[in-house]
Amino acid sequence: MTGRTHDLAAFTALNYVIISQPLQEISLSTSLVALGANLLGGLAPDLDQSTSNFWRFVRGGSFFSRLISPLLGGHRFISHSILGVILFGVLIKQLLGLLSDVLLVDMEIVWWAFMIGFISHLAIDTFTKEGVPWLFPIPIRFGIPPLKFLRIKTGGLLEKSLLFPGLLILNGYLFYIHYHKFLDFLRQYIR
Repeated sequence: MTGRTHDLAAFTALNYVIISQPLQEISLSTSLVALGANLLGGLAPDLDQSTSNFWRFVRGGSFFSRLISPLLGGHRFISHSILGVILFGVLIKQLLGLLSDVLLVDMEIVWWAFMIGFISHLAIDTFTKEGVPWLFPIPIRFGIPPLKFLRIKTGGLLEKSLLFPGLLILNGYLFYIHYHKFLDFLRQYIR
């Protein structure tokens, strides 16, 4: 999938998790950092690809991408697996632990937002023709539907005309049916 589809899928997953949980009072800074972490999490599995949108946010990204891609085994390798979820989860948890003394945000919420984005990336890539090696190092790529010719081509017509608009509509629907939660969330900052 393209970077913008991964961003929207990450946001949709976060949106769903937020509305399915009881409303918590969190600071505006935590909310904004968590949203940013969610969007970065939605792009992070593609660190193994030098053309990833993620590298546009990093100074010297093209240099670093050429170093990191071989370490991760190339595109859709370890970073697109359950093992990758665990490794990235532990690494980000440690990094956020170091930053917790500097930033005045709830790092647990930020970590969960990142992981929701990360897992949404893998879930949505499961619908592409290439599939995802969920059980790495076992060299089997899983895809939905099982027949490859029925899956979505990255950047193709189905992604642009069906999946992306479908995610937009789903977000609108989630906001519409749970607008009271979003209003309550916003009211805590207006008081």
